[in-house]
Amino acid sequence: MTELDARLRAILDLGVAEAREGAGRHEYDGEIQDLSPDGVRAGLARLGEGDLPADPHDARHLQVFEASLRYEYGELELHRKNPLIHLSNLDLACYDRGYAPAEERAAAKAAHLARWPEAVDQAVAALDQVPAPVARSLIGAVKGLAAGVTDETALKAHARLVAHVERATTEGDPDAALGGQALATLMGTAEGLPVDLGRLAERADAERDRLMGLLAESCAKLGEKDRAPLDVVRELVKDHPDADGVIEAARVGTEKAIAFTREKDLVPYHDGECLVGPAPESRRWAMAMMAWNAPGEPEGPSWYHVTPPDRSWPAHEQEEWLEVFSRATLPAINVHEVAPGHFSHARALRRAPSDVRRLLQSMSFIEGWAHYAEELCVEEGFEAGDPRFEIGVWVEALIRVTRLACAIGVHTGQMTVEDGARRFESDTHLAGPAALSEARRASFDPTYGRYTWGKLLIQDLREQARKEWGAEFTVQRFHKALLDLGAPPLGLIGAIL
Repeated sequence: MTELDARLRAILDLGVAEAREGAGRHEYDGEIQDLSPDGVRAGLARLGEGDLPADPHDARHLQVFEASLRYEYGELELHRKNPLIHLSNLDLACYDRGYAPAEERAAAKAAHLARWPEAVDQAVAALDQVPAPVARSLIGAVKGLAAGVTDETALKAHARLVAHVERATTEGDPDAALGGQALATLMGTAEGLPVDLGRLAERADAERDRLMGLLAESCAKLGEKDRAPLDVVRELVKDHPDADGVIEAARVGTEKAIAFTREKDLVPYHDGECLVGPAPESRRWAMAMMAWNAPGEPEGPSWYHVTPPDRSWPAHEQEEWLEVFSRATLPAINVHEVAPGHFSHARALRRAPSDVRRLLQSMSFIEGWAHYAEELCVEEGFEAGDPRFEIGVWVEALIRVTRLACAIGVHTGQMTVEDGARRFESDTHLAGPAALSEARRASFDPTYGRYTWGKLLIQDLREQARKEWGAEFTVQRFHKALLDLGAPPLGLIGAIL
């Protein structure tokens, strides 16, 4: 593992959970981040000490991350408002992935668990401004953090955190809105570009209208010209494997996605191993997720985790869970999570030419790339004989664009969470508790519009490259140039031109 300079280290020290898992810097195994008010101030004070990288792009990339941390922790003080930051700090699921020998990971997990009382003390000291809607949305996740934990000292500490967040469900500020200026600055500083929320909301509406048109066209290919497209989708998602067949369906679909990506040469690298299986117990809340072989780790397999429903659940809950893995939607999830999405991106990240590009990862780029990959596969003819694949891509995209609209609406005060739920019901196939759950996420994940935002900016850049490169443009050249930047802030992707 390479030694890191002090300036880069200071950034990683303010994002220990991400550095440990997403970047694969396992010197942080068994460690917690000091998220107390004093600890955060000390961490911020260390930012910017030392020389910038000689490469101008890397220097700017690093500076964007410094500015983002200063705003998130120094100005907005999200560690005082959002328990999610502290949950990541306490999370033990990262040790369930086979990046190292089992005994080594078990020792790190035990060391991390031993520091839970300290981390909870820091969380309770910090979390003095949690809005009630945020606390209500996250209390289930806070309680679930202790699943499988038997250590009495750790469980007593965890109970104190649960009690603290439970108090906020009734005593916290009833308004979770950050405010329009704060949301725009939070998004913009993280990506190194100015953000106009009004224009972005208009773009979200235009994208929704485009997707609705494409969905109608794809439904017509199935002979469904006269029915409302979302009604067609609600019927299609009922066609899915049973609980025993979910993982095999994902495995077969993954092989297809990888083979297609290789055949079309859609990404720079086609090596590596992607295994498919259920998530570790600690991650069973996620229906489907990629646990990639991170750039700081030795060569090893990535895992595409697909989780069947728990057989102890009521039948209707199992059915709702299985609808996510329908024959219309699972293929789109496969290309997003695996190829040419997250798994393919991870293979390129491992070859990025500097520590800055490998380790400082923009989530808006990561999710934007994987979301862009879905529509790319439609364009390139994946499953061309089956309109259900296109339908699945448009359905997933409608959920993502509604997240963007909902985040802007909720945090500018133009929309309540209940309004957001109604928007999900009108603009996607989701209804009832599923729509409300998506809308509630806006309260504690204000930048969850990143999927659509990232996709749109990558699509914009591709059209610009097509014009500027002329006859020399190919998607292969475009993707290679883009992924050579690692997972850059969105405001820096134009460097490829």
